[in-house]
Parts: sequence; structure tokens; C-alpha cells
Amino acid sequence: MSHSNTSATPTAARNPVQGPAAVVSVKPIALPAPDDRGTDLQVRVSAPAAGRDRPVVVLSHGFGWSMDGYAPLADHWAAHGFVVVQPTHLDSRTLGIPAQDPRTPRIWRHRIEDITSVLDHLDLLEASVPGLAGRVDPSRVGVAGHSWGAQTVSTLLGARVLNADGAPGEDMSDPRVTAGVLLALTGLGDDLTPFAAEHFPFMKPSFATMTAPALIVAGDRDQSQLSTRGPDWFTDPYAHSPADKSLLTLFGAEHSLGGVAGREIAETTDENPARVALIQHLTTAFLRKALLGDEAAWKAAVAALEEEPTPLGGLKSK
Repeated sequence: MSHSNTSATPTAARNPVQGPAAVVSVKPIALPAPDDRGTDLQVRVSAPAAGRDRPVVVLSHGFGWSMDGYAPLADHWAAHGFVVVQPTHLDSRTLGIPAQDPRTPRIWRHRIEDITSVLDHLDLLEASVPGLAGRVDPSRVGVAGHSWGAQTVSTLLGARVLNADGAPGEDMSDPRVTAGVLLALTGLGDDLTPFAAEHFPFMKPSFATMTAPALIVAGDRDQSQLSTRGPDWFTDPYAHSPADKSLLTLFGAEHSLGGVAGREIAETTDENPARVALIQHLTTAFLRKALLGDEAAWKAAVAALEEEPTPLGGLKSK
């Protein structure tokens, strides 16, 4: 992957904040997968049609979704300067893998390996999108995810899954990943329902080593069927991780956070276009700060939320 750094102009200056740009989107792009995955990894790439030194955001979908979901996020980020890569994980309804499939117990690991595979094959992905070659900056990579997707990418930011004896499991962080956006990320495993504790052993995280910068987004009406706790469960990733973190708590938001997976989706119980627009605005500003060093964009977005007479959410940072 070619990357020129001959200009002394800061990357943020070469990627200024501006109106939405034209976007090129290509799918499916097949990445070779290890034998135990059983099927190639299908990926969608969306990128601005112009501009260079574009940072990368890998977006992991929630349970059952695919590379075709989350258009409100993927399209917005691509239109504002990011190369967005969306893998289709094995739990996707588009693949129809039955629960008794031998891969099922390990799908949570396959998901993490899918993200790693994307990072391993950025050259191939770049070459597969017309006009994108030479315009990607592989040194500026962020990850994002919703629900199970947030759990998936949190491990690349340093979160660990506790073993049965309570000791932190394998370190699956990736030094290529420098920041993350974690939407509706489930909390600690101390308060799982018996069903969740039995069937989802990977839902016992430790955030103590999740050191990479992250924006965590939680809904204050997100009542999970997997936890005996209330919606504050989704603030655990902020409370139990080291700085540098920000927490956006959305007022009245349930698990879909207003509709991040798409418009008029059956699973969206709290459809709210204004809420989605706030997520688009704040996540874009955060990614610009974290990947491009654009502190001004983040400060402006934070100030705008603080000055809103009837805000849709509250933000705190540490």
C-alpha cells in the first residue's frame, strides 16, 4: 500500500471538515479465510471518491446483521473522509449458519479474527475499489461496532475476556488500531442472567486493559435481556476502563440507539432520526480527533451539545 508523507501539511488540514463528499462503495470483496472459518470473508468498502491519506474505520455489525447494515454510520463516515470497511461475520442471517454448527461456540473469536483479517488485507481492499489505490493511510486505523460488534472490536482496543477462573484471557489487542467507537457495548459479566452466563461465556469482559482512546455510547433505556442490571450496565466500559475515554449517554435511547442499523428496521424500538444524527456528528468528530489529530472538530461538537437547550444526551470524558 503506497503512502506518501512528503507534504509537511498536517493530515487534518489535508482532510478539512466540509460538506458530505461523493462516496464510492464496492461489495462484495472476498478475503481468504482460515480453514476453520469454512467460508471466505465477505467485505464492503465505502470511501470518499477523492482526497488522499484517508484513515480507515472497520465497522463490526451486531448479531445477525451483515456488511449491508449500518448505512447511517458507514455512509456518513465515508462521506466525511473515512474509508469504512464492513465485514460480514459468521452469525449473519445472510449466511444462515444453524445454531448446531460446529463453528458456533467459536463465532465470537471468528469475529475478532475477521477484523484482524481486514487489517491484514488492507492492500487487497484498497486495490479492489476503483480509484482508491494510493489514497489510504494504513497508519490511521479505528474500529467501531454496535452491540456484539462493539464487544468484538473492544478486544482489539485492549479489553480481555475473563477465563472461567476469573483471570484475564488472551490479549487480542492490535497495535494497528488506535481508537474505537463502541455503541451499546455490554458491561461486566457479574450480573448476567443464568441463560447468558451459560451460553455466552465471552460476555465476561475486563476493561482494565482497554487503554486505546474510545467513545462509548449508551442508551439510558437500554434494558438488556441478558443482564439483571438496568441500563447503567452499558456504562461499565467507561467506568471500568482507563483514560482516554468519553461516554455519550443518550436520553430515552434503547439498544438500537435511535436506529443506527438503518431506517425503518424491525429491531429498532426507539426510532429517532435526531438521535442518529447526533451519533453521526459526535462519532465523526471523535474519529477526526483520534485519527487525524483534529481537536477543533471534537471541541466544537462537545460545545454544541453542551449549548443545546434540550439536549438528546449527556457527554463526559476522562
